[in-house]
Amino acid sequence: MIASRRSAAALVIVAALALGACGTGGSGGAGTPTPPGTTPPAPSPAAAPTGDPGLPRRLAEQSTGDAAFARLAELQRIADANGGNRAAGSPGYDASVEYVAGELRRAGFRVETPSFPFDTFAVDGESLTVAGAPGPAVTALTYSPSTPPGGVTAPLVVAPDAPADPTPGCEATDYATLPARGAVVLVRRGSCTFTQKQQVAAEVGAAAVLVGNNAPGPLGGTLGSVAEGRLPTGGLLQADFDGLVARGGTPVGLTLATRSATVTTRNVIAQTTTGRGDEVVMSGAHLDSVPQGPGINDNGSGSAAQLELAMRMGGAPPVTNAVRFAWWGAEENGLLGSTAYVQGLTPEARRDIAVLLNSDMLASPNPAYLIYDGDDSDREGAPPGPTGSDGIERTLAAALTATGVSPRGTDFDGRSDYGPFVEAGIPSGGLFTGAEEVKTPEDAALWGGQAGVPFDRCYHQACDTVANIDRVALDRMLDALAVSLGTYAVDLGGPNGVPSREQRQTR
Repeated sequence: MIASRRSAAALVIVAALALGACGTGGSGGAGTPTPPGTTPPAPSPAAAPTGDPGLPRRLAEQSTGDAAFARLAELQRIADANGGNRAAGSPGYDASVEYVAGELRRAGFRVETPSFPFDTFAVDGESLTVAGAPGPAVTALTYSPSTPPGGVTAPLVVAPDAPADPTPGCEATDYATLPARGAVVLVRRGSCTFTQKQQVAAEVGAAAVLVGNNAPGPLGGTLGSVAEGRLPTGGLLQADFDGLVARGGTPVGLTLATRSATVTTRNVIAQTTTGRGDEVVMSGAHLDSVPQGPGINDNGSGSAAQLELAMRMGGAPPVTNAVRFAWWGAEENGLLGSTAYVQGLTPEARRDIAVLLNSDMLASPNPAYLIYDGDDSDREGAPPGPTGSDGIERTLAAALTATGVSPRGTDFDGRSDYGPFVEAGIPSGGLFTGAEEVKTPEDAALWGGQAGVPFDRCYHQACDTVANIDRVALDRMLDALAVSLGTYAVDLGGPNGVPSREQRQTR
């Protein structure tokens, strides 16, 4: 899961809902799907396949948390053999792709590993001095260009910081009366992007930019891409920024030793050979880790659970609707694999996707039991998902409730790979056991665990290993995924159904 602030999820009261449904989600369709990105011909409704109603429960019984954990152990082994991580563009990620794709081919799926370019970024050193003395900690923003060898030494120029101005440093006129040429510009975070701030600073001739947070906590962010990064740009804590505001004109020394490159990586896409190719049920999980660790919960847990489910389903299951599994690359770099996939689909191929189920962090060691809020009943953050997302939420909630826990809603805040599908108008939902947020006493009363401790204390760290996995949570989430995916693979209709292909309004 990519790092960002997430809105707090409000409590949803979930009743157990019948998972059986009658009727199909649409009419017509081919019994054998065509490759992803194409649209099959629509023969008569009599040719449409009919799935086995017993499939959802059978998948849940056969797909076990113990088996998924064994697959996590293999991802750990891969990371251990490849520098301790499985980050996109690394040998560990390439080995993860080969492992997943090989297993799927062995199970009879049609497997593709389409490639896409993305930007890598690494930091070798960060430092700031003020008037020759050590200054506050500074963090290079992603895709910041590197300072020259030896860093930049220049006067500090403070951009206007009026409380009533929500756009400090966002227009060249902000520097009209300031000696910004050749300076290190100090500017507070505001409503425009970091990319725009450093571009404006570059236009007025600044040598580098320091952006101060406008709220407590570290400032993390990105300049968008290698191509958009024009000036070395670092982030400061709010208190450190406030301490520097009065020191305009003081010489500062800034070193941001960074490395960027554009490389190629891959997704893994696997589809059943049975089921309608124009009513596809899709399940996605990102396969990459952050560079700091092996990413066994984030998101080996979602990847392993999904792989175990795919292996139990097999490449030719008794389904009405084709099932397409995806393992995304470069999620930790900004949902790049899923975005490339959705943007590469034709309008017709987008309409072929009836459901997207997202699995990201399914085994946090101090777990929450969260379902994406498809109907926006929590009134938190983003609006409702595309039509049909409310039914997906209810299906997942009923399946998770059946494992003995009471789920809550979590906002579609854009932090995981459902984001591009929601933007495209594809009905979406998913499961999540929490990241860096701290478990509240109310959470602990509902789910157990330890209040005052993050859901995942090893989020984006080297300690995100197999020792960081709650195996009970993994088993419960796998059950919920299996039942829900199996339900829609057999029948898209019923009270928790999604629109048929003819009714879907994708973008």
